[in-house]
Amino acid sequence: MTRRKSTENNSPVHQNPRRWTWMIASMAVVLTAVLVGRQFMGAAEAEAQTAPKADANVKPASATKPYKPPQHDVMAIVNGADISRRDLERACAERYGEEVLEAMVNKKLIQHHCQKRGITITQQEVEDELDRMAQNFKLTRELLTNLLEDKTGVTEEQYKRDILWPTLALRKLVAADMVVTEEELRKDYESKYGESVRVRIIVVANGQKAQDLHKQLLANPDDFARLALSDSIDVNSAPIGGLIQPIRRFVGDPGIEQAAFALKPGQISQIIPIGDQFAILKCEGRNPPREVDFNSVRTMLEESIRDEKLRKVANDKFKEFQDAATIQNVFNDPQLSQRMPGVVALVNGDKVTLEELSKESMLRHGPEVLNVEIGHKLLEQALKRAGKTVSQEDLNAEIAHAAKLAGVVDEQGRPDIQRWVKQTTEEQDISYKLYVRDSVWPSAALKKLTAGQVQVTQEDLKKSYDANYGVRVRCRAIVLANMRRAQEVWEKARANPSMDYFGDLAAEYSIEPTSKALRGEVPPIRLHGGQPQLEQVAFELTENDPPRIVQLGDKFVVLKYEGRTEPKKIELEAVRDILLQDIMEKKIRVAMGKRYDEIYRNARVDNYLAGTTQAPVPDEVRQQRAGTMPRRDTAVQPASAQRR
Repeated sequence: MTRRKSTENNSPVHQNPRRWTWMIASMAVVLTAVLVGRQFMGAAEAEAQTAPKADANVKPASATKPYKPPQHDVMAIVNGADISRRDLERACAERYGEEVLEAMVNKKLIQHHCQKRGITITQQEVEDELDRMAQNFKLTRELLTNLLEDKTGVTEEQYKRDILWPTLALRKLVAADMVVTEEELRKDYESKYGESVRVRIIVVANGQKAQDLHKQLLANPDDFARLALSDSIDVNSAPIGGLIQPIRRFVGDPGIEQAAFALKPGQISQIIPIGDQFAILKCEGRNPPREVDFNSVRTMLEESIRDEKLRKVANDKFKEFQDAATIQNVFNDPQLSQRMPGVVALVNGDKVTLEELSKESMLRHGPEVLNVEIGHKLLEQALKRAGKTVSQEDLNAEIAHAAKLAGVVDEQGRPDIQRWVKQTTEEQDISYKLYVRDSVWPSAALKKLTAGQVQVTQEDLKKSYDANYGVRVRCRAIVLANMRRAQEVWEKARANPSMDYFGDLAAEYSIEPTSKALRGEVPPIRLHGGQPQLEQVAFELTENDPPRIVQLGDKFVVLKYEGRTEPKKIELEAVRDILLQDIMEKKIRVAMGKRYDEIYRNARVDNYLAGTTQAPVPDEVRQQRAGTMPRRDTAVQPASAQRR
């Protein structure tokens, strides 16, 4: 059979043929990363990080029951106004129709080829696969699916239907290509648990520049960090003296790996060509292999390698399926849509209807789209109460403002609206209509509702100037999960005040990957950067002070002073206009966020899809909960107040 397309450029099936297969093959990897992170962080720690804050006015649906949309036609009631099932289905199809259609078409292709080869995937096989995954990660099935939904937004039923079933089918279809060899297992084990090299890197775009730097570094290796700061074009490593994550075997560029593992501590590498750039490495030391028994992780390694193989093979297999199929995309073809009303695609003669697409879109994306629709309706109601409207001029002004902020301007410095809209809609893969409805209109509406409420003070200017151009404190940091461990590490660091020893402690104990890999090095701490407790302690430290412990949320940071940067030699008046614009923009965004929170807090929202209810809270009750006014009867304290 030959493959036919109704539109060459607009078909969701063929625009991005790898997107759906990538999602299937990579889901297990995502889940593995989540669970491995959970093992390293500790179960209680992981739950504390991911658990949402409880709202006394929201009644959550049972977390143990599989997601089933309500069967009635009202999906939500917002201050007495309904959002119907049909409206929500239409909204979901508008936003995600192409993506969902792609998945539906590709699944039909898999089903077609499974039928041709006599391959069946039973429901029991799907259930067994889910049980096997839970067993591999030493979790109950319920905990696994709850964790999956929390981290990816995919419910158990969706995961079984849209991920596990196609994955099992693909594995059977490409079984001959999924064999894992002993050599592959050993390489994967070495890359994950073997020795690694700590290095600094300098990357430049010019060969002559690389040679000049290489001569300087061979003459004085101690200048590496300074030259990385001044000359490296790698924006991630240059600000921290060229430090990068430790290099492992069989992971990245073979030339880089070979050069890194050939170095001894303190040695400078040869110039390493990387595409059209040139890199130089300096070895800072080696991390020994992790003491992990090969057999204890063999099963996990096999699964990881199979997932990687499936990613590589699936794209070719789908191209083969598509080349052998007859596919007509009706969704984006107005002429075909008129001839076949209610049909969005034909796959080997089988119809995919608009009704099926809309229902599937809502099943996959209903909760998130419903939240958008609820927010839109709340803003419409707030505007009506305030006697205000959002005009086309307001929308145009908001788009122009966004373009200017993003630096999309013409030769005269005026916002290039046409280029900005094209760029934004293409990057987000949405229509102009949805861009205006979901992004521009809400922003314009909130600006209408907060007009005249924002002012920039002299104190705001001074803080912004200090944050952007003032002194910063260079520190090393070790991030810990609890106070007991923080005190242990602090005691060790106090007993041996050398910076090298502190770096050793960071590499051993820090639970934050970057500070762990970089031996505690973090970007210099500035004033008014958003972490006042950390900033206060950092700016109190002096050269001879012992380390300090700072609590940040549920984490504890051991902080050691290294020095201070020089303030930038720029006068406040020279940057006043830039700072004013930046502060005003930030304060407006904060005001808009607070206004929306207020609107939502004072609304009655029954979300039947999520199984939640939001009820208005009287000002008096809210003030009592916040502790800003006494209760009239202090002798009687309800349970909620006692808990608080």
